[in-house]
Amino acid sequence: MPGLWFEEYEIGKTYRHGLGRTVTETDNLFFTALSMNPAPLHLNAEYAKTTPYGRQLVTSVFTIGLVMGLSVTDLFEGTSYGNLGFDKITFPNPVFIGDTLRAETEIVSKRESKSRPEAGIIQVIHRGYNQNDELVIEMNRAGLSMKRPV
Repeated sequence: MPGLWFEEYEIGKTYRHGLGRTVTETDNLFFTALSMNPAPLHLNAEYAKTTPYGRQLVTSVFTIGLVMGLSVTDLFEGTSYGNLGFDKITFPNPVFIGDTLRAETEIVSKRESKSRPEAGIIQVIHRGYNQNDELVIEMNRAGLSMKRPV
């Protein structure tokens, strides 16, 4: 199991995830269709040319999922009971079709769960960067982590 147990998280440590991923036009098209987001900014290349960006933006909800997903193998695979919530999500720079994203996760805090003795709560900040090392997303997240089995 590659994920970390609750006891293994170190407050203040930042993990730079080895996986990266290039966002394709198909990713953007499928995700906007699946999420019922018909915004022309994401789907209409001619309309997007008239915006300040001059081209289509990748939907931000896809960016959330991709950047969080890039952290799973290193930190959460097989040792997470799931998300508890998101506190703050910002998008300092846009993501475009063809951008290659990478991610890092900073461990902000952790505490024992009051209701589940076999688990603990961790607070993390996920950050996503494009191929130019520009920050494209920062999100604060709480998760329920398994403790190491006795």
